[in-house]
Amino acid sequence: MKKTKIIGWVALAALIIIQFFRIDKTNPEYDINNDFITIHQPPEDVKLMLKEACYDCHSNESRYPWYTNIAPISFWVKGHIDNGRKHLNFSDWGTFSDKKKDHKIDETIEYVGEGWMPIGSYKIAHSSARLTDEQRQRMVAYFTSLQ
Repeated sequence: MKKTKIIGWVALAALIIIQFFRIDKTNPEYDINNDFITIHQPPEDVKLMLKEACYDCHSNESRYPWYTNIAPISFWVKGHIDNGRKHLNFSDWGTFSDKKKDHKIDETIEYVGEGWMPIGSYKIAHSSARLTDEQRQRMVAYFTSLQ
């Protein structure tokens, strides 16, 4: 019993200590003229879906909700954002080669069409990112039209 108590106190102390390690919530600066929405001017419904379901992790316009002030959740969210930007950053769209744009369009069609994006954990915390089948079809149709 004593060992369990010690482990509990150590875990509590670790949880308190990591609260002092904050994530960087600064969005990188970017040229709005390179942004996907600026370049392609998608219809309003597609633009809204992109902003609500994609841009938090796949652009330099990430919004950090209140729970990103709590470690270790903050580390996990920041990891998702960094990883999302690494794989596709709509804010840098205009800097991509044509080959990379084509590849990213293909991936977007597949990932959205198959329901892999947005990821489940994001949809839990962001109800507006829960795309209906019709919205997914609309997004896929839009990106297909760019091919």
